[in-house]
Amino acid sequence: MEEEIEVRNPNGVNVIGVKSWFAYVGVGGLALVLFGILLPLAFGIGTIAAIVVFVCSALFVGYRIMMLRSVQLYYDDAGVWMYSGVLPWQKGAGGVKWRDIDSAGFTQGFLSWTTRSYTVRIGHRFTKDSEIILTNIAHGDKTAIQINTIHQEMLRSGRAS
Repeated sequence: MEEEIEVRNPNGVNVIGVKSWFAYVGVGGLALVLFGILLPLAFGIGTIAAIVVFVCSALFVGYRIMMLRSVQLYYDDAGVWMYSGVLPWQKGAGGVKWRDIDSAGFTQGFLSWTTRSYTVRIGHRFTKDSEIILTNIAHGDKTAIQINTIHQEMLRSGRAS
């Protein structure tokens, strides 16, 4: 059964890419080290040290998970955008307008294919500084194809100017 990625957002944007399960593997490994190795070592030092390690580890792992969950690749009438951020001073979006998109692509490889987690690149026609590169995007292959299809439709209809 094919999973549908696109979700219609009430703000008039279409979310077409989020982090895949594979992006959370690193956070799981970090949690394993913090709670499985560092926490028992802290208990050897004392209860207060263990409490400090537990609280700090829980906050850090929770923050990393929320950061991964905050990443969204979406499009609207103006272009393709990437939103991320948890804390108020971190939240923001950046992107490429339809008129400036060169093309969208994804990396291919055995690991990407088996995990369905791709690196997606939305290129800018004039500069590499303004392109979007996101790793571990769920079904990023379909996301890149969808962006290219919409971009071609926008160019044909004259709405990409």
